[in-house]
Amino acid sequence: QEQLVESGGGLVQPGGSLRLSCAASGFTFATYPMSWLRQAPGKELEWVASIDGRSGFITYEPSVRGRFTIARDNAKNTLYLQMNNLKPEDTAVYSCAKGWGTHSPRGQGTQVTVSS
Repeated sequence: QEQLVESGGGLVQPGGSLRLSCAASGFTFATYPMSWLRQAPGKELEWVASIDGRSGFITYEPSVRGRFTIARDNAKNTLYLQMNNLKPEDTAVYSCAKGWGTHSPRGQGTQVTVSS
């Protein structure tokens, strides 16, 4: 069956970096757009970034543009999110999704906490 498993979260100080990974299985990864979503405590699920499977087209939520980089390795069926210059407001559970937006099926997520 289709599976999305995130890893790489943790506790980091403001200004620090983390790299998230999402291992996909059970579907033809290269042909699907993929996204990163996040949900902070008490807030709604938020779209972060997306990357198309065929064209490589990339789009970001404005608050992360220039700090986060989404990438994919279709040979490894893996999606990545490089997060630099992290801020406390980036604290959330980050999940990867098969598709463009928040209604796409997603994994369980990995916790990212930005705190001094």
